[in-house]
Amino acid sequence: MGERIYLFDTTLRDGAQTQGIGFTVADKAAIAASLDRLGIDYVEGGWPGANPTDDAFFAKPPALGSARLTAFGMTRRPGRSVANDPGLSAVLNAQTPAVCLVGKTWDFHVDTALGIERSENLTLIADSVAAIVARGAEALFDAEHFFDGYKANPDFALACLDAALQAGARWVVLCDTNGGALPHEVSAITEAAAGRVPGERLGIHAHNDTGNAVANSLAAVRAGARQVQGTLNGLGERCGNANLVTLLPTLMVKMGYETGVSDAQLAGLTQLSRAFDERLNRAPDRGAPYVGENAFAHKGGLHVSAVARDPKSYEHIAPERVGNRREIVVSDQAGRSNVLDRLAELGIETDGGPAVERLVALVKQREFEGYAYDGAVASFALLARRMLGQVPDFFELLRFSVTDERRYNARGHLVTESEASVKVRVGGETVHTVADGNGPVNAIDRALRKALEPAYPELAGMLLVDYRVRILHASDASGAMPRVWIESMDGGGEGAQRWATVGVSTNIIDASFDALGDSFVYKLMTTGARPV
Repeated sequence: MGERIYLFDTTLRDGAQTQGIGFTVADKAAIAASLDRLGIDYVEGGWPGANPTDDAFFAKPPALGSARLTAFGMTRRPGRSVANDPGLSAVLNAQTPAVCLVGKTWDFHVDTALGIERSENLTLIADSVAAIVARGAEALFDAEHFFDGYKANPDFALACLDAALQAGARWVVLCDTNGGALPHEVSAITEAAAGRVPGERLGIHAHNDTGNAVANSLAAVRAGARQVQGTLNGLGERCGNANLVTLLPTLMVKMGYETGVSDAQLAGLTQLSRAFDERLNRAPDRGAPYVGENAFAHKGGLHVSAVARDPKSYEHIAPERVGNRREIVVSDQAGRSNVLDRLAELGIETDGGPAVERLVALVKQREFEGYAYDGAVASFALLARRMLGQVPDFFELLRFSVTDERRYNARGHLVTESEASVKVRVGGETVHTVADGNGPVNAIDRALRKALEPAYPELAGMLLVDYRVRILHASDASGAMPRVWIESMDGGGEGAQRWATVGVSTNIIDASFDALGDSFVYKLMTTGARPV
């Protein structure tokens, strides 16, 4: 079709309402940067003034390349002017290039929730959108409960859209807020709205309460909408939002629409989806469309035989289009091409000989043991380079120990203190250091730095910014195997490099040390350090 579809991600706002999910400021910045790299047009960062995390995020927003950082809020409250509404002022003062405001479009809500005249609701919308435009920002209006509102009173619902458009809204977005609309309803109502709103200014925001959020979004696009809102992996309150990870390849590959995502960026979709789940300490959905581990998996029998002749016989697209891989369960070669692709992405040269075959087997074995390299690229790079003999011996761990003491201090306060002892060999010299810390991992980190920084001053700028643990076999209770994921950063500041490493062991401290050690080695390699 060649028409342009604009993608609006609301993971950091609507997705943050998912039960059990809580983003830190660092999480928000990292996720926003990954969405920007993917090519998403709008990244909704949160609601300024709603909570301290969002306030801190907007106080020092990440520098995005092509994506437009968007602040979310609601139209001014009844009885207050734009200037005297603290909630709206906080949103406008965030100084983002785009602002999305939600407002009522269902007469039932105006009558019962707001308790105002319907004409006043139109004024709330118009005044609030005009305030965004006056600030020089791009205005988006989320038409809350639009589909329910249209069914109840189409003239009023459409009048709300008119009010936003006439005040200067760049986009009006039809929201299926309760998630109860069905595709045929979305199609008909969006088509009616498109008769009043130019398609290039019309969007869709679907929730998944009937399992139709993706289908409803596609129905709206076919009916004229040209902006699609959703979240990574379908995150969101209740049953979630439309899943952008599913929508994106469907729009591009299946329906032929243009987006801000290139074919090369689309090939990073699987890695992004799985890394996002890893950040949330969630197991990726193996059956997820396009990006799940089972999405292109084939067992023995008729399917395998046919796929060997021509993959199109049982695959609706080539898995490489979205960065996934074909998995032939009975084949020793399963995953080889994927590993080679990842090596090429990391700039690791290989002749494709026996070392690569050993690496493929090792990766499969390690992933069977619980390692996850999609979210820990640094550990994969080191695994590959070690197999190829390309990792220098910067240091050798001889032993380490950690002690935790829980006691009452002199003031009668209950405290827990951690102390780590590390013995390493650096350049032929044995170094033994001891350090305390805020927990065992911090103590190990400090002791290891103490031992290594005199020989490798490059490590002084490295920061450990995130630490996560996921239990791999919860059925084993306290004997379960933990996977530790550590994210490190090079010095902080704008444009700082980040990398993630992973460790797996039945002992959480051992797993932590493996991930931490990989992080140190990766830092030394990427800075060009040489063994002493």
